[in-house]
Amino acid sequence: MTSAREQYGETTDTRSAAAGREAAVTTRGLPEWLGPVARAAATVEPRQLSRFLPPEHGGRQSAVLILFGHGTRGPELLLMERAGTLRSHAGQPSFPGGSLDPQDGDPEGPGPVRAALREAQEETGLDPSGVQVFGVLPRLYIPVSGFVVTPVLGWWRVPSPVGAVDQGETARVFTVPVADLTDPAHRVTTRHPSGHVGPAFLVENALVWGFTAGVIDRILHYAGWEIPWDRDKQVPLDWRS
Repeated sequence: MTSAREQYGETTDTRSAAAGREAAVTTRGLPEWLGPVARAAATVEPRQLSRFLPPEHGGRQSAVLILFGHGTRGPELLLMERAGTLRSHAGQPSFPGGSLDPQDGDPEGPGPVRAALREAQEETGLDPSGVQVFGVLPRLYIPVSGFVVTPVLGWWRVPSPVGAVDQGETARVFTVPVADLTDPAHRVTTRHPSGHVGPAFLVENALVWGFTAGVIDRILHYAGWEIPWDRDKQVPLDWRS
């Protein structure tokens, strides 16, 4: 697997990718607590993240921004809740993100980083110039929607105000302390009527499940932050999920 530093180049340029400038990826100057995440991102293999990997051909190229910040309760993640009226993944908490546009550039190069920052700005009002991209995870696949997703890791070096920019797409934008994500009391397993079983989190009055929860679960595991939790504690989903 090509690491983010090999693919994008280690650089100290952290200017706004959303403004069409260089899509920089660098680990320089990260807070010490993010070190385990950066190291895991540089070595993790696709099969270690998910059993759903992109097909050789086809799929809708997209990217999400996994943005770590530091709030009043320590390290935290930025999430959003999709509007309940959307045709795809309605009402689900998710990372900001979406499909690559032609102006984002090469999907095999800087395109996913640019798309993740652009989409985050469009959905949450985030100022991408305050984000330092420090890693890019292997592309994953969401079979139900056909999305080929590149998770982009960011450090919210200079926080900016965020909120739901378009209520037709985003119900709310919120942060979740990493301490809550690792707390066994907030961890459950979801079971879909289709038979799919996966990790989930009960945080901030939301059930985070599916692709988003799966990626968070693997980041916590490979960063060494995971605390043993009861995998037999299940939450059933319905067919509308």
